[in-house]
Amino acid sequence: MKLLLHCCCAPCTVACAESLVDEGLRPDLLWYNPNIHPYTEYMARRDTLIRFAADQELALTNIDEYGLRDFIRGVFPGTGAEGPARCDWCYRTRLEKTAALAAAGGCDGFSTTLLISPWQNHEGIRRAGEAAAEKYGTVFLYRDFRPLFRAGQEKARNLGLYRQKYCGCIFSEEERYLKNREPA
Repeated sequence: MKLLLHCCCAPCTVACAESLVDEGLRPDLLWYNPNIHPYTEYMARRDTLIRFAADQELALTNIDEYGLRDFIRGVFPGTGAEGPARCDWCYRTRLEKTAALAAAGGCDGFSTTLLISPWQNHEGIRRAGEAAAEKYGTVFLYRDFRPLFRAGQEKARNLGLYRQKYCGCIFSEEERYLKNREPA
């Protein structure tokens, strides 16, 4: 099976790619994350994935589109910037692009490293992936990679990969800092 794996970052890719290889799949990687902000964070994650893919000899398609304005337009009109609606927009945007590229590139299916995070909404990701697969005539390969999360993070640490502290969007960064802030 030829598989296109959407990658949110290198640390999440480590265990996902390894698990898929163990299944007999050698995924081609895709960087497409217009939701990641600010630009310095976007570049750090992108560059780390590029280095990881080269080190692991994995094919990588790099769609280098920093999308601050599209992200803001996507999450605000009628949805606000609150939790599920914001995340659903993010899942849909990235997985539709992945599905379209998988179908156009002759892949049998696609998946995403978002499925390794214990903080992501798996049902939301599954819905977005299955809808994108139907739209583009391909298959969404769902895997619950969450049991691999800690080991994958440890491997990423051992490889010296940049490891971020929040999901990616500017709102999740804000939530991270507000949660850790001392009460006034």
